[in-house]
Amino acid sequence: MSHPARRAMCPLYVAGLIGLGDRKSVQPMAARAEGVSYDRLHHFIAAGIWNEAPLQRALLGEADRLVGGLDAILVVDDTALPKKGNRSVGVAPQYATTLGKTANCQTLMSLTLARGEVPVAVGLALFLPDTWTSDPDRMISAGVPEGLRAARTKLEIAVTEIDRVREGGVRFGCVLADAGYGAAPFRQALSERGLSWAVGISGRSKVYPANVTMIFPVAGRGRPRKRHVPDQISVAAETILADMTGRSVTWRRGTKGRLRARFCALRVRMADGSTQRIGAMGNQHLPGDEVWLVREERGSGERKYYLSNLPAEATLKQLAATIKARWICEQAHQQMKEELGLDHFEGRSWTGLHRHALMTMMAYAFLQSRRLATAGRKKKSPARRPSPRCRRSGRPSWITSVGRRRDDARTVTPISICHPKTNLPK
Repeated sequence: MSHPARRAMCPLYVAGLIGLGDRKSVQPMAARAEGVSYDRLHHFIAAGIWNEAPLQRALLGEADRLVGGLDAILVVDDTALPKKGNRSVGVAPQYATTLGKTANCQTLMSLTLARGEVPVAVGLALFLPDTWTSDPDRMISAGVPEGLRAARTKLEIAVTEIDRVREGGVRFGCVLADAGYGAAPFRQALSERGLSWAVGISGRSKVYPANVTMIFPVAGRGRPRKRHVPDQISVAAETILADMTGRSVTWRRGTKGRLRARFCALRVRMADGSTQRIGAMGNQHLPGDEVWLVREERGSGERKYYLSNLPAEATLKQLAATIKARWICEQAHQQMKEELGLDHFEGRSWTGLHRHALMTMMAYAFLQSRRLATAGRKKKSPARRPSPRCRRSGRPSWITSVGRRRDDARTVTPISICHPKTNLPK
């Protein structure tokens, strides 16, 4: 940042997000800071004339340094910011994931880079609903840039953000998304870019068996047909997997033990090709590329369906672990809201909201860098020598004689003692 005042305000704003206090809007942060007025801090974030692109590039470089790599994942999702009134940019009745219902809120499309269960947010872009894109005066008053006033779906915003992240040099191996982003245009856009992906779909989505072939249909009368048609009809994903029982797969250990569910997978061809009239069935989608169709059956009986273009030699456990890695973005959203005040911004403008989101991502990346640095120091520190009693008994060094309970005069029962909590990444 070229101007000295902006160079001073930027770290103060980030420090305010990280610091103490329940509320992380501009006024409480200015009141807690020393030597900075509310007007200066508010002008910096909401009205100051400066370019966010260099800071965005710096954030991408730091995120790649921390968790980037071919074994990293990029999670596409969205998060809702509940909001009252109707003047704040993008606010409208929408489904709010945090509330589990339709409510007045803003929706941010998010990109989260993660590796080894350590997430770093790299993109937050506002989605404008139809009530905004159909009202030019409303967008002008909220400061929406002229090039972004046209209606764009969440899928289009996601593809644009993925391109921006890739241009910033961020490395990742697979793109993950839930069923809200599992539509054919999004999958095809990722495949065109040579990216691996795993996305959720509806169980009613149509697929073809992997051995489907294209043939010339036999003409009942008239001239022979000149267009190929599939020799099998498409069926719903839940139907083609109905006879498969699956097997139990454990993909990682959670706070309450191992996480497992029943999975089954089948190679299929998605019915997402070009449309063509097929006899009396009318226009039908032709078979697309061969992909994995995966079903997850949870203990409650609920079933989820996914598609992935991972290699044909991928194992069921690899498919399950990749699909279930998407949970890490929810942790990042929760931490940025609860700890850094992502949803506390009280301004109404496009510029102010996106700058606040950028500062929140910078603060989150900084905290993750400190977390990883602390974990590195812990790994390098020498291990504590076990006590003579532990060496003789073969017990771990943190179990001592205090961890025993005498039930009677003859029986001694060991008590299970957990390792002291370190609050470090696994």
